[in-house]
Amino acid sequence: MSVGRLHKFEGILAAAVKVFAEHGYHGSQISRIAKEADVADGTIYLYFKNKEDILVSLFRERLGGLIGKFEASVRASETAEAALRILCELHFAELERHPLLAHVTQIELRQSALELRKEIGKTLKPYLVLIESVLLEGMASGAFRPELDVKLSRQLIFGAMDEAVSSWLLSDRKYSLSAQVEGTVDFFLRALRA
Repeated sequence: MSVGRLHKFEGILAAAVKVFAEHGYHGSQISRIAKEADVADGTIYLYFKNKEDILVSLFRERLGGLIGKFEASVRASETAEAALRILCELHFAELERHPLLAHVTQIELRQSALELRKEIGKTLKPYLVLIESVLLEGMASGAFRPELDVKLSRQLIFGAMDEAVSSWLLSDRKYSLSAQVEGTVDFFLRALRA
C-alpha cells in the first residue's frame, strides 16, 4: 500500500473508532465515518467492503499492533511473574490511553453479530497464545503450579483483565485503570503460584 493509501486507510480507521464510540456500532453509517474521515462515501469502499469489514480491520490493525508490543515486552521479562505483570500493565495502560478504542472493543464489539465476533476472535487468538506461553513458562520454572489447567487459566486471566476494562468504561472512567494493575496481578499470582 502506498504512503498516501496507507494514510487514508489509517484516517478511515481513526474516524471509525470515533464514530463507533460516539454513535454505537449499529447507530453508525458509512456516510458518518466518511464525513469524520473527510473523504467521500465511495472512498470508504475502495478500502473496505462494508461496515463490518471496517470493524474487523480496526480490531485486526489496532490489536495486532498491541500484541506485537506485548510480545516484545513479555519476551524481555526475566520471569513468568514479571511477564504476567508486564502483560497486565500494558493491557490496562494501552486501553486507558485510547479510551475510544477501548469503548469500541469492550462495548460495541459485544453487540455485534456472532459471525463478526468469531472473525474478530481469530485476531485475538495470538494474545491468548501469549498468555498461555507465560503460564507454561511459569509452570516449567516451578513458579506456577504444575497442575494448572492452562487453557482455563488463560481464559480466566484474559477475562479478568477484559472485565476490569469494561467496568472502568462503564464507570465513565472515574478512576485510573492502571492503578488496578497491582490488585489484578496479586489476584492472578495467588491463584497461580506453586
